[in-house]
Amino acid sequence: MDILVKRACAIVSALLLLSCSMQRKIERVRSGEVGASLSLSGREMMEELHTIRQSHRDTITVMDPEGRRVTIMKAVRDDESGEMVATETLDAAVVTARFRNVAERHGMVDLQFEIRVPAQMQDSRWQLRFYPDMFILGDSLRLEPVIITGEDYRRAQLRGYQQYQRFLSTIIQDTTRFVDLRGLEIFIKRNMPELYRFKSDSSYVSDEEFRSYYGVTEAQALEHYTRMYQRRLNERRKARRGRMWAKYVKVPIVTEGIRLDTVLRTTDGDFVFHYTQTVRTRPQLRKVDIVLSGDIFEADRKLYSMSPSQPLTFYISSLSTLVDPSEHYLTRIVERRAEANTACYVDFSAGKWAIDLELGHNRSEMGRIRDNIMELLQNQTFEIDSIVIVASASPEGSVSANRALSSRRAAAVAEYFSSCIGHYRDSVLRNSFSIDLTGENLGESIPEIGFRSRSNGENWSMLSLLVDRDSLLGPDAVASYMRCLEIDDPDARERALSREPYYRYMRENLYPRLRTVRFDFFLHRKGMVKDTVHTTELDTAYMRGVQALRDRDYETALGILRPYNDFNAALAFLALDYNASAMAVLRDLPRNPAVNYALSILYARAQDDSKAVQCFLDACREDPSFVFRGNLDPEIRVLIRRYGLDEDNEDDLQ
Repeated sequence: MDILVKRACAIVSALLLLSCSMQRKIERVRSGEVGASLSLSGREMMEELHTIRQSHRDTITVMDPEGRRVTIMKAVRDDESGEMVATETLDAAVVTARFRNVAERHGMVDLQFEIRVPAQMQDSRWQLRFYPDMFILGDSLRLEPVIITGEDYRRAQLRGYQQYQRFLSTIIQDTTRFVDLRGLEIFIKRNMPELYRFKSDSSYVSDEEFRSYYGVTEAQALEHYTRMYQRRLNERRKARRGRMWAKYVKVPIVTEGIRLDTVLRTTDGDFVFHYTQTVRTRPQLRKVDIVLSGDIFEADRKLYSMSPSQPLTFYISSLSTLVDPSEHYLTRIVERRAEANTACYVDFSAGKWAIDLELGHNRSEMGRIRDNIMELLQNQTFEIDSIVIVASASPEGSVSANRALSSRRAAAVAEYFSSCIGHYRDSVLRNSFSIDLTGENLGESIPEIGFRSRSNGENWSMLSLLVDRDSLLGPDAVASYMRCLEIDDPDARERALSREPYYRYMRENLYPRLRTVRFDFFLHRKGMVKDTVHTTELDTAYMRGVQALRDRDYETALGILRPYNDFNAALAFLALDYNASAMAVLRDLPRNPAVNYALSILYARAQDDSKAVQCFLDACREDPSFVFRGNLDPEIRVLIRRYGLDEDNEDDLQ
């Protein structure tokens, strides 16, 4: 009995010690003495350092503004001798800065940071849940959480799953286990011998046939020998599955929508997780903030909520900021004179030239042309010089008669529209509101328009086109028409056609479409004296490409800017990593600071340090702003640190 009491006391003491230990950890976290931290990625810094220290020449030679050769190396001045000696700087592995410049490439940017959890904050009975929040352009987005699970916490989770699985194993899935099969078989064997023989007979017997033989259905017989109590008990177990899941699995193991869920088995060191979040850039995106918060759980009980950390700030640099904003113009030749034409179909009675608006579609066709003329009269850019009306005729009748007839018809149409314009001018003159703000009479501003009528004779070319397009004329009819067309004399040709079986169809359906009236409008630009003027206008297509470049839609920008082969086109190539194409454009451009800087990036990508540094220094000499810009682009930042270009090299350049 004493032994049992001693063991119980030992267990209680151990539990009390564990409880006190856990409480002390919570107090240290609450007081801020211990806590998780969010920092820039030390791994990323070490990778960049490795790139800087990769095999390369210790020194490079560049040209100063006076054309003298200058040797550059990463060096410091010796205090005793006064000479410059090479040096190697060891960089700290732990990064304490709260901001970093990151470069956007291909419209994407990688944000790398570390979540560091000290050993003093870890506990085998805890689960630490960390929530990185990203703040971008006024919006916030919760990133995938990082979960750190203690060994005892995970063991309790798995034990809950095991208990729930044991409960599920008590649910019977095979319903035949509720049936007293032995009792049912004995009953049938003794009382229904004819039914019993079906035990070894695989032939199908319908339920109706079964009942006709034995007076009961198969379902009734089965229900009689079913243990109903066991079946109801099993159904109650099924109904309790949700409650039992909540009872045993208080904290489910999450496998989706998280960045990491790791189980720590020891707490002898800090835990560090390297987090990388890829973000698609967008217009106006200049920086992104990352803030870390979290919770501490024991089983399903939240012990503590961690306050949001100080933000990490990522300043995003983009090649799109190098865009040349200069407007691009196109030179166009503007002609003083202009022409426009249209056609209408006017129906005339056989052998007549008078216009009948009630015939066919004449009213709508003539109305359409009248509207066109009125629009030109009110046009602010062009003024009508003259209108030429050309009438055509169908081939029936003699050529001379048709030529004269079409001439009269053209004259009739010209007279009709000349009269329309006259009525329009008179109505404007009579209108009391025809005086504009300048006192000018609007009626007097309507010019006199000269109508000229011409005859086009029989329209055989249109007829041939209609025959070729007509789907109702068979191949034989078309071939026959082509043979008739070889007759030189139009009158003889018409007589030959009139003897063909398809002539009536052509005369009723195709000939009316040959009686066209074409209108040729001869215009000139108002106020323009010279016959031609060269003007410049904004190239809107080019400016759309520039805007796409600013918006970091590089594929669209390249599709528009590629034919121009200028700096902005090269910038689109550069942003998409089409380095050879970018180089082909930049090499032919006049050198300026932006061109030199872009070339320095290209040479750095090609690992030609000497040319890269030369172009970078040339850009900085002409435009000092590129000194600061260099640290924003990873290709140039490596060169700056590799050769100490941000240090004072004034003595070397003298």
